[in-house]
Amino acid sequence: MATSPTGSTRKIDRSIVEGPIGPAVWKVAWPTVLQNVIGGLQGMIDHALVGQFVGYAANAGIGVGFQIFLVVMVFISSLFSGMGVLVARYAGAGDEAGVNRAASQAFLLALVLSIGVLAPIGYFSAPWLLSMVNAAPEVQREALPFLRIMFVFGFGMMMFFMLGGALRSAGDAKTPLRLGVALTVGNIFFNVMLIRGIGPFPELGTAGAAAGVTISSGLVAIFSIWKLFSGAWVIDFRHVSWKPDWEVIRALFRFGLPTGIQGIAMNIAGVLLLRFIGATAQSAQAQAAYAVGYTELFSLVTWTSVGLMGAAAAVAGQNLGAGQPERSRLAVRQAAKYGLGIAVFVGALFLVIPGPLLGLFGMRDPAVVSIGRELLAYLSVSGLFITVALTFTGGMQGTGDTRSPLYITLVSQFALPIGMLTVIQGMRPLQPSDVWLAIVLGHMTRCVLSVWRFEQGKWKTIGLGVKS
Repeated sequence: MATSPTGSTRKIDRSIVEGPIGPAVWKVAWPTVLQNVIGGLQGMIDHALVGQFVGYAANAGIGVGFQIFLVVMVFISSLFSGMGVLVARYAGAGDEAGVNRAASQAFLLALVLSIGVLAPIGYFSAPWLLSMVNAAPEVQREALPFLRIMFVFGFGMMMFFMLGGALRSAGDAKTPLRLGVALTVGNIFFNVMLIRGIGPFPELGTAGAAAGVTISSGLVAIFSIWKLFSGAWVIDFRHVSWKPDWEVIRALFRFGLPTGIQGIAMNIAGVLLLRFIGATAQSAQAQAAYAVGYTELFSLVTWTSVGLMGAAAAVAGQNLGAGQPERSRLAVRQAAKYGLGIAVFVGALFLVIPGPLLGLFGMRDPAVVSIGRELLAYLSVSGLFITVALTFTGGMQGTGDTRSPLYITLVSQFALPIGMLTVIQGMRPLQPSDVWLAIVLGHMTRCVLSVWRFEQGKWKTIGLGVKS
């Protein structure tokens, strides 16, 4: 691979491919994990603010609107997974010019997709999308302005996802953390000002939540673009060509699209699980327990595991680019060990103090608490499997094998749990425990298949398909 004429390793941190593997993984992992936790807390804060200042219909409006926006954003931002593969390989090889080339083409793609595709299509299709999910009229009234603002001014969020992935893949996980903190602080400030209307700021209600996050992410994007063109970061846009590089763009789609399809499949599976929970005898109580136990409390495992997945992808990809596939394998195993440690701790909390944990979210109804305790017991086991599955998924995706995780997800988190619950429902009435068991079996299957596929080592032979 060609190297930068100005010194290829001037900015790239070589400790990821040359130093001890444990510290190398941890160096990328801890900022990524912390950033995920902060980002997750931001969503909780949004719901708390609109719930206090507007009402439950606003909570539902944000929930529905953001879920729709997330499906679209997950698919489009999956192209940045392809960028991560290229950036990590080039960084591992010490090819600074290649790093900047891949990141700048992803930036161009983000600009075109957000302004030329997402904004116009999202604005006009928002009412139809809301009607598809059967949102109640009062929820649609709250969700429509929220969704339109998110679609039209989504470039800041897309830029944030793109830049975070590029910097992390290049070995800099601290800068995305700082940007994430700035985004969260700005979001909280503008939400408080705009949802309720304080001082010179207008009272926008639910639309204020969307305005808050788009203004905050827009400011972060402006600052980031200035940094990219100043040469202050490991990604440097000062000397890149801004003509479309179709080889790189094709590689972004080739590596990224399977990840996007995987994300959509998981979202659809989640919606179907909610339908099965709604078919149980105590559907309202089970859905409340699921919303708190799985969506919120289990996030203590998934937030950290997704962060470790990103770290595993970056370190494995860089070491493969450096021609050290055995270090890639060791990096993924080390990330899985970190994840298991966290999952054991959180699982112990689920078993020892389930009542107080549920009580943090106002769960007082005896039936809800009983079902919630049962769910947390299942999740204490499930967390062990999903954290290993996600770190090995990161290892595959970071080294360029993005198709295997897609196939594994379709089998383990779609076909198996949905098929199992469909069969049970055809034989007898569903119980909440049937759904909880399906979740555990799905995570267990995903873990076994992910470890098996990664350990086969076929990712070692995957080429980028891009000329140096």
